Formats: sequence, structure tokens, C-alpha cells
Amino acid sequence: MTDDKSPFATVEEAVEEIRQGRMIVLVDDEDRENEGDL
Repeated sequence: MTDDKSPFATVEEAVEEIRQGRMIVLVDDEDRENEGDL
């Protein structure tokens, strides 16, 4: 991840994780449904 203070990855980092066969959790805004998808 680019920022040590943020728990979130950039889109590019997330895509690379998927390319490497790793699982990610994609979350929406807490003002919306506030849920995550695997």
C-alpha cells in the first residue's frame, strides 16, 4: 500500500493483488451500504 496510515490500497495495487492470485475485500462508502465484497 502506498500510505502507511491508510488501510486502503489503490486500484492499481488491488489489481496487482488479484493478478498474484490474492484475495481482496472491496468495500463501498460507509454512507452507502457499508459492506464489503470478496
